[in-house]
Amino acid sequence: MASLLAILEHDPSDLVRRDKHFGDLGLSEEDVAGAEQVADLLAAHPRLMQRPVVVRGGRAVISRPPKTVLELL
Repeated sequence: MASLLAILEHDPSDLVRRDKHFGDLGLSEEDVAGAEQVADLLAAHPRLMQRPVVVRGGRAVISRPPKTVLELL
């Protein structure tokens, strides 16, 4: 996860879904303030990870909306 976060062209916290499950877990923005916190959270709760993430040529983007993947092509 750390290697993905290192090449991600977004803030690490953008990789975390803020959905009902996020709220049900009692999480807040403070829980995803840093890359290490994001990595730990996603390791414990992988369903909270934004998908898809596209990796190409040492770069990674969250493909939401899908057209953002065009940045890597």
